Amino acid sequence: MSKKTDKDKAEVRETFDDLPVSEALRKNFMPYAMSVIKSRALPEIDGLKPSHRKLLYTMYEMGLTSGANRTKSANIAARTMLLNPHGDQGNYETMVRLTQNNETLLTPLVDGKGNFGKHYSRDMAYAASRYTEARLTPVASEFFKSIHKDTIEFVDNYDGTKKEPVLLPVTFPNILANPTEGIAVGMASSIPSFNLRELCCATILRITDPEKPSIAVMPAPDFTTGAQILYDRDAMKKAYETGRGSFKMRSVYHIDAKNRVIEVTQIPFTTTAEAIIDGVISAVKAGKVSEINDIRNETDLQGLRIAIDYKRSSDPESLMQKLFKLTKLEDSYSFNMTLLLNGTPKVLGVEEILDEWLDWRRACVVSELKYDLAKKEKELHLLEGLAKVLLDIDKAIRIIRQTEEDAQVIPNLMKGFEIDEEQATFIAEIKLRNLNRKYILDKTAAIEKLGKEIRTLNRQIKSRKEIDKIIVRTLEEVSKKYGSDRRTRLVDIEEAPVYDEAEEIKDYDVTIYRTREGYVKKVAAASMRANPEIKVKEDDEIVQELPTTNTQEILFFTDKCNVYKTFAYMLTDAKPSELGEYMNNVLGLEEGESVIYAALMDPEAEVFIGFKNGKCARFPMSVYETKQNRKKLVKAFSDKSPVIAIFILKEPARFGMLSNRNKLLIFGSDAVPLKTTKTTQGVQVQRLSSRAEAVCLDHVENYHLETEKGFGYRSGLPAAGGVYDGQIKMGLA
Repeated sequence: MSKKTDKDKAEVRETFDDLPVSEALRKNFMPYAMSVIKSRALPEIDGLKPSHRKLLYTMYEMGLTSGANRTKSANIAARTMLLNPHGDQGNYETMVRLTQNNETLLTPLVDGKGNFGKHYSRDMAYAASRYTEARLTPVASEFFKSIHKDTIEFVDNYDGTKKEPVLLPVTFPNILANPTEGIAVGMASSIPSFNLRELCCATILRITDPEKPSIAVMPAPDFTTGAQILYDRDAMKKAYETGRGSFKMRSVYHIDAKNRVIEVTQIPFTTTAEAIIDGVISAVKAGKVSEINDIRNETDLQGLRIAIDYKRSSDPESLMQKLFKLTKLEDSYSFNMTLLLNGTPKVLGVEEILDEWLDWRRACVVSELKYDLAKKEKELHLLEGLAKVLLDIDKAIRIIRQTEEDAQVIPNLMKGFEIDEEQATFIAEIKLRNLNRKYILDKTAAIEKLGKEIRTLNRQIKSRKEIDKIIVRTLEEVSKKYGSDRRTRLVDIEEAPVYDEAEEIKDYDVTIYRTREGYVKKVAAASMRANPEIKVKEDDEIVQELPTTNTQEILFFTDKCNVYKTFAYMLTDAKPSELGEYMNNVLGLEEGESVIYAALMDPEAEVFIGFKNGKCARFPMSVYETKQNRKKLVKAFSDKSPVIAIFILKEPARFGMLSNRNKLLIFGSDAVPLKTTKTTQGVQVQRLSSRAEAVCLDHVENYHLETEKGFGYRSGLPAAGGVYDGQIKMGLA
């Protein structure tokens, strides 16, 4: 191998080292990104990615149509490398997904024989390519019907040794008939599948009555795994319009009350049987579900089956509602209908995709008609020349016989019958046995028929209405021939039962204790009556006591400015004699993080915080409400200065702030402006001298003052306060 010269190395340094980062990215990364977007990850208007298209075309060229015998998958994967050289294993994996055996595609394109795995099983792996066989399904013929009629463009393959199609002229909108997922660079695509019969009907509707919404005949996606869609028509309609949306899917189950077994036979398209079983086992181990004795995967050749044995005392319907909430038995499908149109990625709604497909399909039909027209015009032209020979067959024979040189036969025929070279060549190549009157009469009898067909083709090419008739007729044939009933059922989201966790939680009076060493203990009121003495670890002490109920939400403030949220019922019931739970384990605190205060959630209350720099902040407690029920809120209050005290106020209160210089300032909480953001730094309350800091903030009555004279402020905040020599408990517990 030749070594790089100094000149070569200098050029490399100039290419990579001397360029600004933005320019280097533009020159080196952007071509790669565009290659992934255009040539790998996103589907085009025919509903195929390049890898799918290359595989199907290879199988078509191999003659593996639905009527042919299957061949080994290894043979197909290897032959596909002539168009897609990224490895035969990758080609085989592409084919696996296209088979009806794998149950990924709602309209499968490959007819496989052998073990191709299952879309709904994570562990059911497909067999090696040498053990399986495949051919195209009958519906795949719709991709190739007019492929050699100049309907689509052919380009060179990667090494220029053969041609391959840019698109396949599919006769139905496959882009919506089968699910497609792809992750490009900076964008992704997730297109759900729709029922073929409904899809053809919706496409026809875009031609016959474009003002009528497609959702009227195609209400929602359809999937191979069946299941149920919790149907919200308004949300689905918006998703149809924008090309982005999501919906929830639920598993279908049957209850065998005699044997106390719940049989799950259909699951959401987005999950697997193993993921569901793992989720159920985790819920049981976590103590969230106690009604289950056993769960088994009984999937066999008959199809998916997950068996859940429930306890005698359990309500199976209530159990399933709980499992829907806790496991993948209910899952969301999010779609983002991004596809390539003329090399440009676009996010389109359902009707926009159908309109784009119809425009493309019309162009294909026009090209097909023009091809047929040119072919028939050529045939008519030849027959018109033959008709002239019919007038004098003997003359034609005489011209040929009397011509001395072979090269002069065609020119002499052209001159003798006033025909062109193409017609003369056709006549000259007729066999002598066919130069009889009957043969020529039979041939020329087709002239009138060809004339009618040509006039019809010309009329169709010029009329969009006629072209649409052809498309409608083809879609009706596809629907009748390959359509099937909907698999995924629709259930009104308002009527679907929903598990309410609060209904199962018992509500009773409890007291939450927090200790200095980081322990938390929930004790029921009934336990307190039997044993009122609260036990703690040696050298530990209770620093906070919160009387509340079992359903109350609790906030834990930490020294890293985070707030952790939990409900009282999520804490373990403890006896007064027990030590309780370590908060780091209960809340999942960060390393070195400690709880400094606990509070009961009250959206009507206010949070009042004092800082060492003499500032105080006041903001509504409602800022800690979240729709997603998050357990950890980061940056829950200002981190500009350490916290010395936190209070929850339902009405204005009077406080005293004390500095390490024994200066005490008394002020009202309403003197601190109410802010709307939790990270507010507050306002300066106590004016501090150099190197001084606030060390205590408490209700004024806890200072046991004989008089407040000299400690208050006169002209406003900030103020220094007066000298205080009383005893206090300083700092946060």
